[in-house]
Amino acid sequence: MLGLRPGLGTGARAEDRGQARSLVMTRYGIVAAEQPLACQIGTRILEQGGNAIDAAVAVNAALGVFAPMANGMGGDLFAIIYEAKTGKLHGLNASGWAPAGLSPDLLRSKGLTEMPQSGINSVTVPGAVDGWDKLLRRFGRKRLPDVLAPAIRYAEEGFPVTEIFSSYWVDSERKLLRDTNAARTFLLKGHAPRPGEMFRNPELAWSLRQIARNGRDAFYSGEIARRILATSRELGGSMTAEDLASFSSQWVEPISTTYHGWTVYELPPNGQGIGALLMLNLMERFPLAEFGPGSANAFHVMIEAKKLAYADVVRYVCDPQANRVPVAGLLAKQYAQGRAGLIDRARANCSVDAGQPPPMGTDTTYFCVVDSEGNMVSYIQSNYNSFGSGVVARGTGFALQNRGGLFSLDPASPNVLAGHKRPLHTIIPAFMTKGSVRIAFGIMGGWNQAQAHAQFVSDIVDHQMNIQAALEAPRFTKQTFPGCDVELEARVPENVRAELAAKGHQLQIRGAFASAVGGGQAILRDFDSGINYGASDPRKDGAALPQR
Repeated sequence: MLGLRPGLGTGARAEDRGQARSLVMTRYGIVAAEQPLACQIGTRILEQGGNAIDAAVAVNAALGVFAPMANGMGGDLFAIIYEAKTGKLHGLNASGWAPAGLSPDLLRSKGLTEMPQSGINSVTVPGAVDGWDKLLRRFGRKRLPDVLAPAIRYAEEGFPVTEIFSSYWVDSERKLLRDTNAARTFLLKGHAPRPGEMFRNPELAWSLRQIARNGRDAFYSGEIARRILATSRELGGSMTAEDLASFSSQWVEPISTTYHGWTVYELPPNGQGIGALLMLNLMERFPLAEFGPGSANAFHVMIEAKKLAYADVVRYVCDPQANRVPVAGLLAKQYAQGRAGLIDRARANCSVDAGQPPPMGTDTTYFCVVDSEGNMVSYIQSNYNSFGSGVVARGTGFALQNRGGLFSLDPASPNVLAGHKRPLHTIIPAFMTKGSVRIAFGIMGGWNQAQAHAQFVSDIVDHQMNIQAALEAPRFTKQTFPGCDVELEARVPENVRAELAAKGHQLQIRGAFASAVGGGQAILRDFDSGINYGASDPRKDGAALPQR
C-alpha cells in the first residue's frame, strides 16, 4: 500500500480496488458534470481561453438544454468559487424570492391549507440568469454571448436524450400534460423522449439569444419578463414586473466547520448546507474510522446524526434577511457535544426534536470545474421538482421553478411565506480543504444532499478513499424527518443490514446504484504538484472530462 496525499486515498493493486472508475488526472482543466456533452462544452471554453467560471456558466446553460426537468433559466443557483490568485472562497446565492403579493392569506382565500407544490402559486422569481451575470462580471474572462453560444446551438439543432434523463422525463409526462405550453415544449407527440430520441427546443434557443444580446435585463425586464408575466396573469398568479426587475442575487460568505483536520465549507442559510456541517460535528464525536467503511456502526451513527441535524435545519433555517438564523450557535462544538449524547449506539431514535443552540454572535444538477491555474467552481442549479412548477411561459422554452413549495403557511415557522422572502433551499454546493489540497464537490437529490455530503466527507477523511471511490461508495438516505425509516443501497452486505435492523432501523433497500441516494461530481486540486483530479458518479449519465 502506497500512501498518497489527502483526498487521494491510498494506492492499491488494480485487482484489489473497490471502485469502478478511475480518477481523471491532468495538469490542465477538468469539467465534471452529469451529461458528457455539457462536459465537452465546458472543456472547450477552457481551451478557448476561458477560466473555470466561464466554463461553469456555459455548462449550466447547456444543462438547461440537455436536462430541462432538472435545471434551466427558470430555476435558482448557488456557487462556491475558489479564486486561485488570492486563495479566497466566495459564495453566490442566486435564489429568488416570492412575489410581493403572494401571502398565506391569499392562498387560504383560494382554499389552500398548505403550500402548493406545482402550478403558478409555487413559482418564485428565478435567480439563475442574474447569477450567470454576476459570476461572469466578477470572475469571468468571457461574456454571455460566448458562453451561451454552445447551448443555443444544441437547443436549435437538437441532441439525443440520454438514458437517465429520459427516465426522469418519462416520470414527468403527466405533470407536463397539465400545462399546454409545457406539453407543447417538452413532449414529442404527447410523450417524453426515449433514450436516443432527438429533442430540439427552438423557443429555448430564442430565450438564450435574448440574454446573449441584451444581458440579464432581457430576462428580468425585457421580452422574456413580459412573457412570464403574461402567463402568470392568465393563470391567476401574483407576480409583477417589479418582482422581477428589482431582484438581485447576493454574494455571501461560506460557513464552515472542521472535521478531523479538514475544513468543510457550505453556503449559509437559506440553504440546507448547514445540515451537513451539523452532521459532521456530531459524527466527529464517534470513532468512525475504527468502525470501518460500510459498517453497521458507521451507518448507524450517520443516520442518527442526520435525524438530529435535520431537526435543527427544519426548525431554524430560513431567509436570514427575514428571520435571524443562529448559525454560530448551531455550529458550536460544545452544542454538538451535547446533541451527540442523544445518539444511542445500540438503538435507533424514531422521534427527534430540534435543539436549543447557545446564543452567539453573528431536482437539481451539480457540477464542478477546475482550470489550469487552480480556479475552482462548486456549482449547483435546480428547478426543485422535476420541471419545477410545470408551468412554461408561452414562447420561452423553459419551465418555471416551484421553489415556493418549500415555504410554510404556519405563522409560527421562521420559513413562513412572505413577499420578497426566499424559501428554505435544498440545493447546496460544497468545498473542503486540508493543506495544499482543495476539493469541490456536490451530490444531488433534494433533502438527500446534506446527508450525502457528510457521507462523502467521512469516506474521504475517515476511510481514506479517493474522490472517485467516495462518490461510488454505498450510501443511505432518509428523505423523511420523523420515524426510523431509511433507504439503503443493495450493495450494503446482508450482515450489515441485519445489524441495522436489529438496532431498530426500518430499511428500504434500493438498487445497487440508486438514484434515491443522489449522484454527484467532485474535483480535487493539489497545489503542491499542480495536478487536477476529477471524479463522476456512476449513478448519473455524466463524466469528468479533462481539457486537451
